[in-house]
Amino acid sequence: MNPYILLLSIILFLSCNQEKPSNEHEQQIESLIRQMSLEEKIGQMTQLNITTIVQDSILEDYGNVSHYVLDTAKLVALLQEFHVGSFLNGRAVSPENWVYVTETIQNVNKQHSAIPILYGIDHVHGASYLRNGTIFPHNINIGCSFDTSHAFLAARTAALETADLGHHWIFAPVLGLGRAKSWGRFYETYSEDPLVVSRMGVAAVHGIQDFSATTPYRTAACAKHFLGYSDPKSGWDRSPAEISDQALREFFLPPFKAALDAGALTIMINSGEINGIPVHASHELLTDLLREELGFQGIAVTDWLDIIALDEMHGIAENEKEATYMAIMAGVDMSMVPVTTNFCVYLKELVEEGRIPESRINESVRRILWVKFKLGLFDQVLPRADRLDRINSPEHIAGSLQAARESMVLIKNEGQVLPIRDKKILVGGFTLQSKVALCGGWTYRFAADSDRWFPEDMQTIYDALLATFGESQIQLLDENRLSEQARWADVIVLATGENTAYAETQGTIDDLALDAGQANLIGRCLDTQKPVVLILTEGRPRLIPEVEGAVDGILFAGLPGVYGAQAIAEILSGAVNPSGKMAFTYPKRSGHIISYNHKKAEYSSIRPVSEELQRYSIAPFGHGLSYSTFVYSGLRMDTTFSDPSLPVSISVEVRNESAQDGKEAVLWFVSDLVGSITRPVRELVHFEKQLISAGESRTFSFELIPERDLAFPDKLGQQLLEPGQFRLEVGGLTSNLYYRE
Repeated sequence: MNPYILLLSIILFLSCNQEKPSNEHEQQIESLIRQMSLEEKIGQMTQLNITTIVQDSILEDYGNVSHYVLDTAKLVALLQEFHVGSFLNGRAVSPENWVYVTETIQNVNKQHSAIPILYGIDHVHGASYLRNGTIFPHNINIGCSFDTSHAFLAARTAALETADLGHHWIFAPVLGLGRAKSWGRFYETYSEDPLVVSRMGVAAVHGIQDFSATTPYRTAACAKHFLGYSDPKSGWDRSPAEISDQALREFFLPPFKAALDAGALTIMINSGEINGIPVHASHELLTDLLREELGFQGIAVTDWLDIIALDEMHGIAENEKEATYMAIMAGVDMSMVPVTTNFCVYLKELVEEGRIPESRINESVRRILWVKFKLGLFDQVLPRADRLDRINSPEHIAGSLQAARESMVLIKNEGQVLPIRDKKILVGGFTLQSKVALCGGWTYRFAADSDRWFPEDMQTIYDALLATFGESQIQLLDENRLSEQARWADVIVLATGENTAYAETQGTIDDLALDAGQANLIGRCLDTQKPVVLILTEGRPRLIPEVEGAVDGILFAGLPGVYGAQAIAEILSGAVNPSGKMAFTYPKRSGHIISYNHKKAEYSSIRPVSEELQRYSIAPFGHGLSYSTFVYSGLRMDTTFSDPSLPVSISVEVRNESAQDGKEAVLWFVSDLVGSITRPVRELVHFEKQLISAGESRTFSFELIPERDLAFPDKLGQQLLEPGQFRLEVGGLTSNLYYRE
């Protein structure tokens, strides 16, 4: 054989082997691919919404659907002609109705294909699309807990409650950084910090893919949205981002790498664009980075309509067919189409025209089949209805409640206005009697339009305060009688924030300021000269600069979920000691919104700004008050290292100098004082949360690994660790660390 031909054959052989997922089902997968027609392969790459297979009567009033009835004729047509391999989405219907839906889909599919259907759904904070499913706090709350066990349990609960129902693909966790504070999906992020997002995301992946818990069923996690989706320049959903290659690698990539290293089986792609290139058309991100550099072998699925968006939103393709070509050649495996079969038609034409080789189609089909085998769908695909007692079980409710308790942040407690004991309380505010305000979007609906979709026995904040303090201590604020009521009251509690459930583009706003009506009510209450406590129920920080300094107490409740009201009442009464800390920077004003790990040049000593301008937050990252007093001492560490691969042992003592037990999240920060690429003022390198009994001390320790914790990437991903001085900070204590080659 010609040596050049031989060399080319070897290269092609190795390349093909690298494309194949290495797993025990490889022979079965290759056998299936050889037997499949082109149409069947393209069908596996197609995901349609449930609305394409329900009866017309359901579609006529889809906003109010509470029970699905399938149109099997529609289903048969899609399976016969287009061989669709995946369906998604839904509403919060009963578990019995879900069993009927997925059982029907799989049984009908069996008559037309040997390959099972993969059903995907947005159970993003518990069993979101299941009537009476357990709802946990949203991710931004979970991040504020600084306890990864809550991220794990929220994900595991969603899997436990829905795997039996035929939901084998859970579109979570969100791994974007919460930097764009006005972004409509901010509450879906865990934090503005990549370490917090990474560790919470890994815990969620393990929770969803804890196959032993859901036996004989399995569920796949979906790391989303790859990459840079969460930092749009305008703050509006699906709008352009401008992120340097270096920043993309240092801040936005680590959570995805961590999730993939943890075994996440699927990823969902960023709907937006980065530096002028829509991610769905980026071969550099979807193939060079995701596949070749990170070694990802699972499914890369689009988000809703996002191939079509290359034409109709981004304008880089002249029509949907060209958009399809771009996305597939960039590295997309499955299109969340979601309501037409154009994708199937155009992709087939592109292959038949020779523009897309069938070998490229085989790559994606291979990955899809691998995930289906990994989930055991070829062995166990029909749902079951004999374990429905696991839904909203006492254990799951307790987990959700505890997550809510530990995720709220006491931002301000002037004069120890909290906890409230033996005092008369005047309660009011726009979110006081709202269930929607406690849960936000992705709760029983994409965005519930009213409280009617929520459990009847779910408490509002007002319900919980009445139950906790009793009618003799509580009066409901009447704005027409405010002066009279204030004379009766010892303290005024106002529930403020956002009173709508929004998701994605529905959350687009142009002003983070609290609306005038709420601000006016707060001002009137302050005029009474009685102490005022604000409870902030919101999916993103709404600005309160004019009243923040005047109120006595501020509790960031975020979106604490179905059991959030009870947790709020427990914290206000002192039954629960608050332990949350800010996982994001709560901005003071809209003119200068930055993250805690900003660059040094934001505030330069050679170009100073006033002290007032330097106060860019009302609650910096890591801030959180407690009813206990924690004192840090005895910081111990080696001060010099020369081998960056060897760990540096670090410890500190934390003493609870109060009469109340409390949990403390210990956060360790590092500053690189001089860097060839400008460095953040500080970066979180470790966190841990423990219960410390009254009067007792605990030792917190960890091993800092310099090549992991002190290095940073350049724009090509090359890790840099430069000799010089670093500063370690924990609980107000600091120590210098030197790297000497």
